[in-house]
Amino acid sequence: MESYLLVISLAIVGYIFHNSTITVSAGILLILKILLSKEKLNYFGTHGMTWGVILLTAAMLTPLGTGAIKLKDIVNILKSPEGILSLLVGGLVAILGKWGVETLSREPQIVVSILIGTIVGVIFFKGIPMGPLIASGIFYALMKILALIIH
Repeated sequence: MESYLLVISLAIVGYIFHNSTITVSAGILLILKILLSKEKLNYFGTHGMTWGVILLTAAMLTPLGTGAIKLKDIVNILKSPEGILSLLVGGLVAILGKWGVETLSREPQIVVSILIGTIVGVIFFKGIPMGPLIASGIFYALMKILALIIH
């Protein structure tokens, strides 16, 4: 019962703060919770992030499919300082995301505070909820740095 109240509360908070991402996500989760067994809902929780990343990546690649970005555009941007920097940042974010997935698997107790931070960022700062993986990766990197400093 408590989980229903939490998900419904999240949907209401999203609605109050005009954040359709949170509202719709909480609504979908509520529907899945009603329709699916706990085992299938856990399966969704385990694999849903991968499906979301695939869908997001496909959407980001759409300009390649429509012809809006051509090979010469890619070559030109990679010759610029912005292109080189964005390439490095993209690589760093991919590494942080990997560390984030590993950290969330090993230390599930941090999920709650990271999710609350992400929700606060989405609701109050109009952010996009891509943060949990990256936040977990940053957490991992900071913990490694802290361990080096302390030891």
